[in-house]
Amino acid sequence: MNITETVSEGLRREFRVVVNAGALDQMLNTKLAEIQPRMQLKGFRPGKVPMSHLKKAYGKSVMGDIVNETVAEQSQKAVSDRGLRPAMQPQVKLDSEIEKVLSGSEDLIFKVEVDLMPDFTPADLSDVTLVRPVAEVADSEIQEALQRMADQSRTFEPKGDGAAAEKGDQVVIDFVGSIDGTPFGGGKAENARLVLGSGSFIPGFEDQLTGAKAGEDRSLNVTFPENYSSANLAGKAAVFAVSVKEVLKPVDAPIDDSLAGKLGLDSLDKLKDAIRQQMSGDFARASRSHLKRALLDSLDAKHNFALPEAMVQAEFDQIWRQVEQDIKNGNLAEEDKAKSEDDLKAEFRKIAERRVRLGLVLSEIGRINTIAVTQDELNRAMVANARMYPGQEQRVMEFYRTNPGAIDQLRAPIFEDKVVDFLCTQIKIEDKTVSREDLFKDPDDLAPSLGKA
Repeated sequence: MNITETVSEGLRREFRVVVNAGALDQMLNTKLAEIQPRMQLKGFRPGKVPMSHLKKAYGKSVMGDIVNETVAEQSQKAVSDRGLRPAMQPQVKLDSEIEKVLSGSEDLIFKVEVDLMPDFTPADLSDVTLVRPVAEVADSEIQEALQRMADQSRTFEPKGDGAAAEKGDQVVIDFVGSIDGTPFGGGKAENARLVLGSGSFIPGFEDQLTGAKAGEDRSLNVTFPENYSSANLAGKAAVFAVSVKEVLKPVDAPIDDSLAGKLGLDSLDKLKDAIRQQMSGDFARASRSHLKRALLDSLDAKHNFALPEAMVQAEFDQIWRQVEQDIKNGNLAEEDKAKSEDDLKAEFRKIAERRVRLGLVLSEIGRINTIAVTQDELNRAMVANARMYPGQEQRVMEFYRTNPGAIDQLRAPIFEDKVVDFLCTQIKIEDKTVSREDLFKDPDDLAPSLGKA
């Protein structure tokens, strides 16, 4: 066997591995000798099948296993013998004709391509001061939340004979939708309840029912949105034949202990406390999100080193697949719609590079400071995810137990948050009070108003 380094440029290494046919044949003979005593074939005594017959019957299959094992072992040997730290799994490209290798008439020759981890020292953050936006939950916000709950808990009662439907009223309707005179699937319902002004139906539908009375029939002309979920209806004009069966008016739910009781709490005070606690948690998470973004920006600015191209490409490919899906579905951000594909690719490659760079920095900081994700933390994450699928919890847990890759996807964000928490103890943080509206702004929009600490 012969391993030769053929490329050494930056973080890229390539090796040419040659395993001669004679060595492969020796491995084949050894493998067949191991299984010979256990072989039972018709016409031969147990364990007495001739080697020549075994080779003819099983040689190609066993050689396939040998080739796979050899490629894996020698790829690992090319890396480990040189003390290299691969950034990703080495890529193997076969240069031999596999059929000739399996038949024993040609050497096994393959190429191993490796992107290495960059060698860098994480920057010192002791001189970094970041501004963390914070906000207090106001009593008025508690009251607004209570009002929304009361609105959601309101009931409806008949409005009276001849009463016209207004915004906020509920109508009970039958309808049939058609395009070019032909009814379409999913466009028919009976006794459907619709609150006018709720935006539950496609644009224009509810507006055309304003003023309708019980017993009235109306023909509604609407156009499905271009990004409608059913592609066969998107952008098409339709007519809905609607029969109004009943008009009902809303009855407000009082904001008192009875509202709390509907939500499973003993009193209005306890409901207020629960709302405040939930909102405080939301505020804290938003505040942390801004701080984390500022910290990652600071880390990105302080590090500049060569990146493993394979990692960048893999990250870019993942991002670009989503971009292509957004383009197909008409969900591309407004500011990106006028850009050329080349410009978009250039921008998203920079994003991929940033993600890879920050991932490597966080990983190295975690390694140096022995930060790790515990099994208990993973278990809690698995349980939390399983609870998102009521009735399927056991299947979700079994999925995680049998899919290491899924566990890795759980581990990554937990590890990142733990490293971020650690770094927040290494920097100076100054809190700045902002409004609730500002707290929930996009970090890019809020950053200019925060200024520098």
